[in-house]
Amino acid sequence: MSDNQNGMGTILLSFLAGAAVGAGVALLIAPKTGEEMRGKIKDLADDAIDKIKGYSSDAQSKIKSTIEDGKELFQEKKSILSSAIEAGKEAMEKEKERLRGA
Repeated sequence: MSDNQNGMGTILLSFLAGAAVGAGVALLIAPKTGEEMRGKIKDLADDAIDKIKGYSSDAQSKIKSTIEDGKELFQEKKSILSSAIEAGKEAMEKEKERLRGA
């Protein structure tokens, strides 16, 4: 399921990148004064930067969440393994004592 979400994110990001490039080309082709053109390009660049920062922030929070989930899973598995090892040691000691008494 995450592969599907990842694919959709890639498609959306590609679409947005294409739209930004198309808008930039449209601005460059349209007849405007140099000052108007620079203002439009600056606005477009500022919008793109804001969107990229938003995507970056979202990605960071998802990565942090995944890391925390991984840490919790690791601790859970570590606890289970430690309990199993301890139970094995106890069983081995009981068996040693049983054999000594026989």
